[in-house]
Amino acid sequence: MPTIKPQTNCLMTTIAPFVSARRAISRRKFLRGTGILLSLPMLDAMTPAFAAVTKRAAGDVTPRRVLGICNNLGLLPEHFFPRQSGRDYPLSPYLELLKEHRNDFTVFSGVSHPEVDGGHPADNCFLTAAPHPGSGGFRNTISLDQYIGERIGHLTRFPSLTLGVNVQQGLRSLSWTGSGALIPCEEKAADVFSRMFLEGTKAETEAQVRKLETGQSILDAVAGQARDLQHAVGARDRDRLDQYFTSVRELERRMQMSREWERKPKPKINASVPLDPASPKAYMEKVKLMYDMARLAFETDSTRSISLLLDSVNSPAIEFGDTKTNDGYHNLSHHGKSAQKLAQLKTIDEWHMKLLAELFSELKSVQEDGGPLLDRTMILYGSNLGNANTHVTTNMPTLFAGGGFQHGQHLAFDTSHNYPLPNLFVSMLQRMGLETDKFASATGTMRGLKMA
Repeated sequence: MPTIKPQTNCLMTTIAPFVSARRAISRRKFLRGTGILLSLPMLDAMTPAFAAVTKRAAGDVTPRRVLGICNNLGLLPEHFFPRQSGRDYPLSPYLELLKEHRNDFTVFSGVSHPEVDGGHPADNCFLTAAPHPGSGGFRNTISLDQYIGERIGHLTRFPSLTLGVNVQQGLRSLSWTGSGALIPCEEKAADVFSRMFLEGTKAETEAQVRKLETGQSILDAVAGQARDLQHAVGARDRDRLDQYFTSVRELERRMQMSREWERKPKPKINASVPLDPASPKAYMEKVKLMYDMARLAFETDSTRSISLLLDSVNSPAIEFGDTKTNDGYHNLSHHGKSAQKLAQLKTIDEWHMKLLAELFSELKSVQEDGGPLLDRTMILYGSNLGNANTHVTTNMPTLFAGGGFQHGQHLAFDTSHNYPLPNLFVSMLQRMGLETDKFASATGTMRGLKMA
């Protein structure tokens, strides 16, 4: 998504905080000479989207990866959560469908994002854990996938992928920038595939490079004018300007890397362009295609950070194989204990588990440096709702697979006073090799989860 464009006499949102204690500085006057619009937070999306690499960066070690999946209508809790904790727990009905991978995943109960309430709007916070998403004036924070992309995204052509199924565009996404800007979901598997694996013409490549060079020159111009402000502002504003300059330098570095990736050939794979279903009723088929795109992206090391929003709220009656529901997904979730609705929801949930089992199997079948790709790939599957029927955001159904952890267990926490799920995010970041002990409302790493 382009985020810089020529436009005369416009405002600059990024410099809004830069107001001197001695006198106000007009943003319009500040940009009158440059005649551009710069929205710095959205510049995280300036790197070319949906491309792929041919080989890992020189000297790079065997990579680790993250796939975060949110089904925003959750799962029927009575069929998902095991009744016993520990390593020898009897599998629940849904987990029976994953039994061949029992030692490859950990299931959690009694976890949630502290102070993330508001029912359906909480899906936007699944990977951010920003509090009170339903409140007026809410501003989101950086998502886990983007946090990773900002730090290691330069190692791949694609810093991150933001995918979705039946997403209500402009309102929902799992991916958010550090300034709280939504990154739209890509919903067409064919487009994702084409950008990862199909070569453009030489003219198209050079045109993309020119766009990146233009963007960098605009950043340079605005940074130059911003430096002039340092002589007219106080110490606090100078600190903000320093942060701005740091952001500009980081974005310029990313654009330089992007230019290099644009001229590298894309990987060759033994797969054809997928055919996207025309109807949103083919929800499960769309989910399968996005799982395939995630697997191919990781297999070719095109990216190491992917988010996937399964927007069940925005999905109609579902058709899958010879089975179909007779009501919209959202309406079914408000079952009111109707036996008919519960039966259809159970069928949908079972489809989800079967597709997840297929994804695990396919990742295990791919070998990388002598080990299965699943061992290098962390998969977080869950929901922002613990129970869609009542809109509660506590006791979120959460399953965590792969990534080189000691799995095969049910970690059960207090279902009344939940344990912070962001602690898992810290464990994931550390497993990625990122040195941090904080993320959102985390209080440490995930208790009971150990690396293999």
